[in-house]
Amino acid sequence: MNKVDVAIIGGGPAGLSAGLILGRARKQTMIIDEGRPRNAVTREAHGFLTRDGISPSEIRRIAKEQLRVYPSVSHAEGTIVSISGEDGNFLLMTAAGMKITSKKLLFAVGMKDRKLGIPGLDEVYGKSAFVCPYCDGWELRDEPLVVISRGAALMHFAPLLSGWTQRFVVCTNGPDELSEAERDELRDHQIPLYDQPIRAILSSEGMVNHVVLENGTEIPCTGIFFKPELVPGTDLPQVLGCRISETGVIAVDEFGKSSIPGVYAAGDASSLMHQSIAAAASGALAAAAINGELNKEAWQRKQ
Repeated sequence: MNKVDVAIIGGGPAGLSAGLILGRARKQTMIIDEGRPRNAVTREAHGFLTRDGISPSEIRRIAKEQLRVYPSVSHAEGTIVSISGEDGNFLLMTAAGMKITSKKLLFAVGMKDRKLGIPGLDEVYGKSAFVCPYCDGWELRDEPLVVISRGAALMHFAPLLSGWTQRFVVCTNGPDELSEAERDELRDHQIPLYDQPIRAILSSEGMVNHVVLENGTEIPCTGIFFKPELVPGTDLPQVLGCRISETGVIAVDEFGKSSIPGVYAAGDASSLMHQSIAAAASGALAAAAINGELNKEAWQRKQ
């Protein structure tokens, strides 16, 4: 049986950042990670001060190296399949049968991509097809792009992307879910709109060159931004009774505390700000809150 103060489920920027804060606070901490990060396809992470352009895998490698300084922080590779208990005494079980008892929990497991079923998308994802212009817009500035999105998400994204390039067309891959006023808005900005299903994305060595529609239309482009369909990395927070927001993430306060005592969340598990630096920051905040809670509980027991 492994006994820790804090079990962190997920070893991305949020979980590793939390581990650093807790290690420095002298808390027994275990980071449990299945080793299949969502950004594994990403070659470079951007917008992370002092780490701009570094690969996500290198960020993880450096983080783990720095965490070795703190003997109270340990790592385990595995998938948590069950959690029981309550604040101060949680019992976690991995798929391999390892048991962990923990006083507090931090979910930093993030989200997972649901397959969109577009032929050729997997070949370009992370190479010339991306989801976040803050992360990859600079590299595609002023380039001819295809945006794959629809409805309200599209009408938020189109004005945002226009700061990097105004040379883009929209493919909704089926019904556009727009009002006539919204279609007029796109026309006013000279943005072509195609609602035909996408037959295939053509590329060479991961670099897109055309998007082909079912009616045979070929749209040349050098990059793609698309709206991913995301699902939670685990359903365990819901099993524990954590409140889930309307956007599908764990509802937390400004310090990452969920509706269940002793349970916290950070990173993509509790936010729509899918950037490494935002995840790392939220992990640090949650860890500080957890440490403060543990210290206060220990202080009160001595009274």
